Amino acid sequence: MTRVKTGFHRRQRHKKVLKLTKGQWGTRGRLFRRSNEAMLKSLFYAYRDRRARRGELRRLWIVRINAGARLHGLSYSRFMYGLKKAGIELDRKILADIAVRDADTFQKLAVLAQQNQ
Repeated sequence: MTRVKTGFHRRQRHKKVLKLTKGQWGTRGRLFRRSNEAMLKSLFYAYRDRRARRGELRRLWIVRINAGARLHGLSYSRFMYGLKKAGIELDRKILADIAVRDADTFQKLAVLAQQNQ
């Protein structure tokens, strides 16, 4: 069996990693070993934080809905309970968008929620 050296493939792999870490500070963007560590860590953070973003957005939506509900004399929980009892199935993302962009519609929803307490 012939001997296979890793020259071409190793250089390809190193170039791929160095391209991913281009622009990072110090040796993290220049030396392969440090770049590889930085790349693995950054990919891990990206994966983790894509999931964390969902929780952060949900918290933001709840804050916005609560602010809108309190303008109409309701707490967040009372507002959501009233909507559920009224049979209105809007998710928090849409409700938050309505609270920010369309105050008239949100007022109508608040009145409905108040009536169905």
